[in-house]
Amino acid sequence: DERSPAPSKPGGQRARNLEKAGWIRKAVHVARPLAQGCSGEKPYHFIVSVNRMDARPEDVAAQENKRQHAIPPCGAQCLAYRRAMVLQRLSLSDFRNHRDAVLAPAAGFVVLTGDNGAGKTNILEAVSLLAPGRGLRRAALPAMARQGGTGSFGVAAELDGLTLATGIAAATPERRIIRINGATKAATDLSEWLSIVWLTPAMDRIFNDSAGDRRRFLDRLVLALSPAHARHAARYEAAMRQRNRLLAGDHPADPAWLSALETQMAEHGSTLATARAEMLDLLNAEIGSQADGPFPQASVVIEGPASSDLAAELAQSRARDAAAGRTLVGPHRADLIVMHCAKQQIAAHCSTGEQKALLLGIILAHAALVFAQTGRPPILLLDEVAAHLDPLRRAALFERLAATGSQVWMTGTEAALFATLRSEASHFRVEDGQII
Repeated sequence: DERSPAPSKPGGQRARNLEKAGWIRKAVHVARPLAQGCSGEKPYHFIVSVNRMDARPEDVAAQENKRQHAIPPCGAQCLAYRRAMVLQRLSLSDFRNHRDAVLAPAAGFVVLTGDNGAGKTNILEAVSLLAPGRGLRRAALPAMARQGGTGSFGVAAELDGLTLATGIAAATPERRIIRINGATKAATDLSEWLSIVWLTPAMDRIFNDSAGDRRRFLDRLVLALSPAHARHAARYEAAMRQRNRLLAGDHPADPAWLSALETQMAEHGSTLATARAEMLDLLNAEIGSQADGPFPQASVVIEGPASSDLAAELAQSRARDAAAGRTLVGPHRADLIVMHCAKQQIAAHCSTGEQKALLLGIILAHAALVFAQTGRPPILLLDEVAAHLDPLRRAALFERLAATGSQVWMTGTEAALFATLRSEASHFRVEDGQII
């Protein structure tokens, strides 16, 4: 049986095509809603039972019986049917200050403690590379290779029978290698298997930093609900770079070529904008449904002009964009605006403590949202998150994190910060690149 989350009910086409081509004898498609106590319209999990042409009749009957019993009864959000994303084994080779490190964490909390510079955040960065993008530090690939090493590095993880791996070769240090179960893939393919969201001390300034930082944070949240978001973003940016090069050229660009690129930007840009808006609608609803607590409620919106015909706007903006040396219209110019609901104040004007609490509240609500929508909460990477919280807020944070169902990786210099999680967490001591 193959189970895969889908936002609507078009599923099973691949199985039907295989059936027509003679690869399989029978394909059974069943859709059941999972969210909102199985009473809502979406999301659906499609259970596709595929029987090979050479399967024996008794095997077909057994598989059909297994399929029928795999469909969960409604109620309690079908929790028995949901499976979390859990890294069961993580291996690092010549990554940062880790020559050869292996961790075998369990589900739930994963606590890494050690002195500053021991390599705790390096482990979180390694996990973040199992998602599309440049990781939580956005560092250059060669900088991640261990000093004094071969110039290459590798990160591999196992989860539920799947192996994800990434790294670089010494001969091509600028080229990232991605392998899924041994097969070479694009980085954007990682989003089909894992969604990872992180919070680092550097992000405490996100509400006051550039709009680009907030867009990247927003797109990381969208990716957890829409894995194809990474591919649309990559294709949009690739088309935009080509257009910018053409406009900056010494000779007039071919109008037909520009039009083709602008059409491509409009197609993928529209999908990006829609996915962002839909995710924020869901996130605001999730935040509004939660009781008041130590983490203030936020309101999150996209700021920027909406475009009904981006291709036409891009065509009209060619001269202006050529003079500016960049594209001035499109979803890459949008900004994420966060409001402190109780104070009716934008987050950029709140205190540092309030900004950190708002950000934590958004992360917690998003994890709950992803669980409700997909049944697979994201992996959370929280660097030094407990260090500046008082005991009351720390206890509330741990309680909310446990409720998300996520595998939560946390770092800290003091083990005492996580004493209340002693029996609920996988604890690892990190010392000078060694896992104790």
